[in-house]
Amino acid sequence: MEILQNLLNLFLHLDEVLPDIVNQLGVWSYVLLFIVIFAETGLVVTPFLPGDSLLFAAGAVAAIAPQLNIWVLLVVLSFAAILGDSVNYWIGNKIGPAAFSGKVRFLKKEHLERTHAFYEKYGGKTIILARFVPIVRTFAPFVAGVGAMTYPKFIIYNVVGGILWVFLFSLLGYFFGNFDFVKQNFELVVIAIIAISLVPMVWEYVAAKMRGRREAAAAAVAEKVVD
Repeated sequence: MEILQNLLNLFLHLDEVLPDIVNQLGVWSYVLLFIVIFAETGLVVTPFLPGDSLLFAAGAVAAIAPQLNIWVLLVVLSFAAILGDSVNYWIGNKIGPAAFSGKVRFLKKEHLERTHAFYEKYGGKTIILARFVPIVRTFAPFVAGVGAMTYPKFIIYNVVGGILWVFLFSLLGYFFGNFDFVKQNFELVVIAIIAISLVPMVWEYVAAKMRGRREAAAAAVAEKVVD
């Protein structure tokens, strides 16, 4: 429990910690940031690492620290995000199907087949939206790999989602992260970022539910007409 509290405290105060790290590491800060973003997106066991808040804080530091160039930062972190999701996909693709071989009772092959169908129909949109949702973005590419979503389709949305995610939060930090209000209320800003990140996913979920109801209603009307 204490470890989780320390991690949460670190994430909520990255604006205080990161500048000191950058001052100590200099250009090697790019390597550290690359590793964290890659691990957060690429390793299924590390969804607890900072993502949105780190991008925002890194952008804010790049605006004032000569050791970080914002354009180099955007390229490095975009590559980390894209590579991370790709590795995560292949982990799911190679290891995931074995879990659905029938040896694990509650993991059934039909679940894998349904996952495959879901990602073939909604996969691209899901991969992009998941980028903006903590925890979910770590597991989405893994499930895409398990569900056998074709990699050529996956990589397109992976690249688009990765670039959008990195550019959006890093540039928000770069242009707004050094405002006095943001500095004094960084914890609230992080919470707000996470809350706003959930909006597209919730919107898509509600829209899908409404489409399903309309289709069901239309089918019921058509059935009555046929009868």
